[in-house]
Amino acid sequence: MTATIRNLEGQDEASILREIHAALNGLKFGSVEVTVHNGQVVQIERKEKFRLQPTAKNS
Repeated sequence: MTATIRNLEGQDEASILREIHAALNGLKFGSVEVTVHNGQVVQIERKEKFRLQPTAKNS
C-alpha cells in the first residue's frame, strides 16, 4: 500500500517532523520516503508491507 500523506509546502519544521512521526507511527514493515524539492519537503510517502504467516495444515 502506498499513501501520499499531503503536500507539505509552506509548513514549518515542527509540522513536517510531526507528519514524519505520524507516518512512522505503527509501521511494522515498510518504509517512509521524504521527497525534497528546491530545499523544501514537498511529499511524504508511507509504504507498508503486510507479512502473512503460513497456515499450518491439518494432517
